[in-house]
Amino acid sequence: MKRFEGKSAVVTGAGSGIGRATARRLALEGAKVLVADVNVDGAAETVKLITDAGGTAESVRCDVSLPDDAKATVLRAVSSFGKLDVLANVAGVGGFHRTLDVTFEMWSRMIAVNLTGSFLMAQAALPHVIAQKGAIVLCASIAGLKSHPYSAAYCASKGGVVQLMKALAVEYARKGIRVNCVCPGGVETPMISQFSLPPGGSPQQLTRIAPILDRYATPDEVAAAIAFLASSDASYISGTSLVVDAAMSC
Repeated sequence: MKRFEGKSAVVTGAGSGIGRATARRLALEGAKVLVADVNVDGAAETVKLITDAGGTAESVRCDVSLPDDAKATVLRAVSSFGKLDVLANVAGVGGFHRTLDVTFEMWSRMIAVNLTGSFLMAQAALPHVIAQKGAIVLCASIAGLKSHPYSAAYCASKGGVVQLMKALAVEYARKGIRVNCVCPGGVETPMISQFSLPPGGSPQQLTRIAPILDRYATPDEVAAAIAFLASSDASYISGTSLVVDAAMSC
């Protein structure tokens, strides 16, 4: 499939995991991709994977929680590729922590990257995506739809992403763009190691969010969902949270 032939995209958090898989998927389908991440080496490796496969990509350092970084990343994509059709904001942080152990700095960073970063990237991208009648896909989580133990900050941030997506979808529906989000369950990425039982935590509480299958999702499986929402195949879909968890949250 070449659903993104002639289109350009920004993918944040693309130095590894879901972000890398998404950047590669969009490039495979013809998009010119700006690979954005705070992990400069990881972003460069993603670009190499794309270009070695015959795709077009560049990398940029971006901390999505910083307004100047968000604006500069979008402007870099427009400067390099002439326009911006798709924003896939995948950058995020997470982990299990007992609420009484969560410091103000931990809370602030979780909200800043996951929620504020989603807002800043969308805000910076909107004028350009509107001009192309394109699409924005945010990365939430089933933690934004269903409570998780030891995840007060993470649930708050991802629940905020879901509501942010809905607000943007309604506000800009008549501008010809679509805004959606994916809500993955457990995914086999480097970040999954941060979701381990905290000291003093109860293993029984984690059973309510245990996968039904005997494996986590792969990054490619989530990237496929993001690519679908960003493509013309989802032309009448906006304001939707697409759950990718093999019935884990049912």
